[in-house]
Amino acid sequence: MPVENLKFGGGTEQTMLHPLVLIAMLLVIVLMFSLRRKYLIVPFLLIAFLVPLGQQLVVGGLHIFVLRIVVLAGLIRIFVSKRPSGASRIAGGFDNFDKLFVAWAVLHSIAFVLFYAQMGAVVNQFGYLWDTLGAFFLLRFLIRDDKDVERAIRVFALIGVVVAAGMLTEHLRHVNVFGLLGGVRVEPELKNGHVRAQGPFEHPLLAGTFGAILLPLFFWLWRSRRFRSTAVAGMVLSTLIPLLTSTSTALMAYAAAVGGTCMWALRKHMRVVRWSIAGALISLHLVMKAPVWMIIGHIDLTGGSSADHRAYLIDLFIRHIGDWWLLGTNANLNWGWDMWDTANQYVEEGYGGGLAAFICFLGLIAMAFSRLGRARKRAQGDRRQEWYFWLLGAALFANVVAFFGISYHDQTQIAWFALLAMISAATISIRHPKLAQPAITETVPCPIAGEDPNWALTASENSELGAPQENVRPAQSVDGTVRSFHAY
Repeated sequence: MPVENLKFGGGTEQTMLHPLVLIAMLLVIVLMFSLRRKYLIVPFLLIAFLVPLGQQLVVGGLHIFVLRIVVLAGLIRIFVSKRPSGASRIAGGFDNFDKLFVAWAVLHSIAFVLFYAQMGAVVNQFGYLWDTLGAFFLLRFLIRDDKDVERAIRVFALIGVVVAAGMLTEHLRHVNVFGLLGGVRVEPELKNGHVRAQGPFEHPLLAGTFGAILLPLFFWLWRSRRFRSTAVAGMVLSTLIPLLTSTSTALMAYAAAVGGTCMWALRKHMRVVRWSIAGALISLHLVMKAPVWMIIGHIDLTGGSSADHRAYLIDLFIRHIGDWWLLGTNANLNWGWDMWDTANQYVEEGYGGGLAAFICFLGLIAMAFSRLGRARKRAQGDRRQEWYFWLLGAALFANVVAFFGISYHDQTQIAWFALLAMISAATISIRHPKLAQPAITETVPCPIAGEDPNWALTASENSELGAPQENVRPAQSVDGTVRSFHAY
C-alpha cells in the first residue's frame, strides 16, 4: 500500500488535547526542569500511563503526541544537567545492551523506509525513533540504581490504583472515564457478553498485560517494611486489572508471572529446566500431526479467545519467511482471514523490520536473561539480592509470554522499556565490578534544579579520569496494516 494512503496517528486528522491534559503536560514539563533527577520518574510515568496516547497536537500534518513532548523535555533535561568530565549520563555507560537496543530500533526504521521508499515513511520513522530511543534512554537516565528501581515500582503501584479504579467504573457503568479525555473509546468493548475494560490503553489486551507483567515487581517491593502496604495494593491491582479485561493473553501473562516467581526453588537447576522444556517441545513437534506451535490454538481462558488466530499467525509467519526476512512485509494482509491483525510481538518484529530486527529483539531478551542469571549467581548466599534478580527475571518472563498474544504499540512500550532499564541498573555490577563497592559520589550543581546528585563515580574511576579528589564525599543514598502509522 502506498504511504500516502496510510493515515498518520491512527487516522486522527485534528488536534485532540483536553484542557486537563494540557495543564498536566505543562506541569510535567516544568517539573522536568525543577525536580532532582531521582524524582523525575514520578511525573514522567504518571503522564505516560494515565494520558491516552491519542492526546496530541497536529501541526502541518505531523502528529506530536503528549508523551512525545514530555520525552523531548526529558531529553533536554539530560543534556543541560552538568556532569563530571568523562562520566556517562546513564548508569554503567553506553554498553552492549544499549547498542543492541539502538540497532534493533534503527533496523526497524531502515527497513520501513526502504520498503516504502517515500518521504512519508521517513517522517514517520523519525517519530518512531524519537519515541523509542528517546523514551528508552530517558528511562536509562532516570533509573540508575536500586533506589530508583524501587521508586519506579512504587509509582507503578500508584498508576495501578488509578487505572484499576477507572476500569472498575468501566465494568460497572459501561463508561471509560479515560475516554472522556479523548484518544480512546468511551464505551467499553463487549465480547461474548463480557465487558473488556481498557482504561487509558488502546486495547483491553494491552491494559490487562500491563497489570500482569508488574506482579513480580510488587513481590519484590514486599521485602521493604516501609512499603508493604504499597506492595499489597500492587499485587491486588495486578490481579484485578487482567480480570477486568477478560482476555486470555493478560491471564496467561499473569500465570507466567506467578509461575516464574514460583520457580525460585529450582533456581540452581535452570539449565536442566530449559533443556527439558526444549526437549519436550521438540518431542511434541515430532509426534503431533500439526506443528507444535498450534498448541496455542487450544488455549482459551475466557471462552472467547482468538487463540486459533494466534496459532495460525505464527504458522504463516514461519511458512512465509521468504517474504519478510529482508525488509519485512505487508503481504500478510492477503495470506488469510484477519491476518492484518499481528497480535504477536515476535511476528510484528519480523513483518515490521525483517530478520535482522527480529534477531536483535530476541537478542535483547536473551542478554537481559543472561545478565540477571549471572547477577543472581554472583549474589549467591545473599538471598535478598538473589530474590531481587529472580523477580526481575520473572517480570521479563511474563513479557516474553505476553508477546505471543499481543504486540505493544501504546504506552505499554514504556513499561517494557522501564523493565529493561531496571535490569540494566540492577546488573551494573556484572559490567562494572568496581561499582559494586561502596561508591563515593561527586555532587554537581544542576543549572536549573540546583544541587543535584545525578552523577556518581567511584574513587578509582575518578582517578582513572584524572578528576580532582578534593570535592568528592560519601554517597547520600534507574490502521489496519502491519506497517501502520497509528502508534507513531
